Amino acid sequence: MLPVPADLTLLLHAYSAGDRAAFDQIIPLVYNELHKIARGCVAENNPTLLQPTALVNEAWLRLAGRAVPELASRKHFYVVAATIMRQILVDYARARNSEKRGGGVPHAELTIDMAGAATAAPGVLELHDALDALAAVDPRKARILELRFFGGLSVEETASAMGLSPATVHRDARFAQAWLLTELAG
Repeated sequence: MLPVPADLTLLLHAYSAGDRAAFDQIIPLVYNELHKIARGCVAENNPTLLQPTALVNEAWLRLAGRAVPELASRKHFYVVAATIMRQILVDYARARNSEKRGGGVPHAELTIDMAGAATAAPGVLELHDALDALAAVDPRKARILELRFFGGLSVEETASAMGLSPATVHRDARFAQAWLLTELAG
């Protein structure tokens, strides 16, 4: 992740303690990183769903409108933001799917590469349901895939955000990808 001023953590703690003014000071410190996550999220899932700026704005509005979450660190903040971005994409896909006269959901452009073999890209809703099923079995592996594919984080960024080693993230991601492929295949 990009270096962020040390006072971000202090602002996050102040916001978690109920200081709404701290929330307004956070956006300039995190906007570029949120936009980077959104670009990865949109590129991986479907470039026609939302533009990255719209995704960041919607995520920011949802963060501002919800009960103040307990934010332990800047890493935790980015995990929460990636989760919110995933939910926004799912909500948007569901809304498009329920439109009159078809309104079909476009397919997500997520490819999972296992030993060099590319697979067909599942839709956002199918991927969401499969991740929920994985979370019921192994929440950590589901969170890793969520951060990697919906959050657009690298292995190193995911490891840092979750407090794991990159090797553990890579190993868990490979297992989770195999599980996900099986689940999506039916």
